[in-house]
Amino acid sequence: MDPAKIKGRLKEIDAAENNRSFFKPDNKNFHASDKVIEIQTLLEDVLQEADIRKKLVASVCAIENCNYRLQLKLIDTTPVELAKIIISGSLNRNEMIFAPIPNLIFSRDIGVAINNYMLLNKPAKKARARETLLARYIFFNHPLFAGYRDNILEIPETVQHFLRPGEEHDEKTTLEGGDVMMVSPQHLIIGCSERTSVSGANEAIKLLFGNDVVKKVTVVKIPHKRDYMHIDTVFTQVKRDMWVLLRSLDNTENPAETQGPSSWFADKKSKDRPEIVQFEKGKKPKTYTCIEDLLSDISENDLGSKAKTSFIYSGGDTFPYDAREQWTDSCNLLALKEGVVLGYDRNDKTVDAFKEKGFEVIKVADLLQKFENNDLKPETMTDTLIVMPSAELSRARGGFHCMSMPLQRDEI
Repeated sequence: MDPAKIKGRLKEIDAAENNRSFFKPDNKNFHASDKVIEIQTLLEDVLQEADIRKKLVASVCAIENCNYRLQLKLIDTTPVELAKIIISGSLNRNEMIFAPIPNLIFSRDIGVAINNYMLLNKPAKKARARETLLARYIFFNHPLFAGYRDNILEIPETVQHFLRPGEEHDEKTTLEGGDVMMVSPQHLIIGCSERTSVSGANEAIKLLFGNDVVKKVTVVKIPHKRDYMHIDTVFTQVKRDMWVLLRSLDNTENPAETQGPSSWFADKKSKDRPEIVQFEKGKKPKTYTCIEDLLSDISENDLGSKAKTSFIYSGGDTFPYDAREQWTDSCNLLALKEGVVLGYDRNDKTVDAFKEKGFEVIKVADLLQKFENNDLKPETMTDTLIVMPSAELSRARGGFHCMSMPLQRDEI
């Protein structure tokens, strides 16, 4: 993304004595790229203003139930250190004042850039409330987003929500960015999942159509299970005419077509069948029978693909690897450019499925060395799956699509 910051410096950056300072936003040797923006750096910038610092500290302390003296102490902390404290929860090496927010690495969940608008999200879990608060302060106050301040959309609560404290998930208004996919300039997909409710999708559509942000929104309702969590754990795009997908969810068997009492008296399997409805302003809603039909329509009609849409299936569509590798984010990939995608190296059967489609597979460490040696250039890469170790990341239930938050997109 920013070769000027890294080209010719690999040994220096990786040297043990530098203690990974290149990657630490509060360190003077941080790369500070203007191509890939770090949330902690943006937070540090907005905390420079005393009035904003007081308001944000008060809000964080209210969420985390801090005492008043601690609030005053935080207000007097330097912006560089305060940004680190607010994210890490650590006042110093020996004192934790509140829990850290490690899920902030999944930056897609806090907001989605849609054309000239920014849709801020409403998380389902209380643990992510601080992330949402930080996103609001950054987007409304950082000079980088000054030109978009009037185009920030916030999901409102349902009327009289405070009268229904015990309401079910579908009645709460929640929306997370992993369930929002911008698949073409005028078409958005919103998933209804474990984390995004029907009410949240409904409020988002009203905002999007009311402000003429897009012309078409498709709602994909998937099972409310942690296995799936968001729609980007079930499918993501690889190329204009190619997607990676968990096929077993797309083709869930209909119990009416099976024989035997168990299919009738157990929980109906139809609960696991995705429901897909497409909305266009002023038009009658349209339905799709399966995810493949929707994605094919997007590729061929929205993106103008002349080729028949193809799919790469999680785990090579082979039991039990399909579901097992989906759990470790085989479908949660990030397309850096058309046909060049980033994923985890642990999903062996899915990697094999990419190879069968003609993709080259390369480890990220080898790729960086090739760039360093001028053996390969990013702009010449095609049909490549870049893999890197997932370490603790897959245990956190997120892949590279989750860990990215595109602010600007090239025209298709």
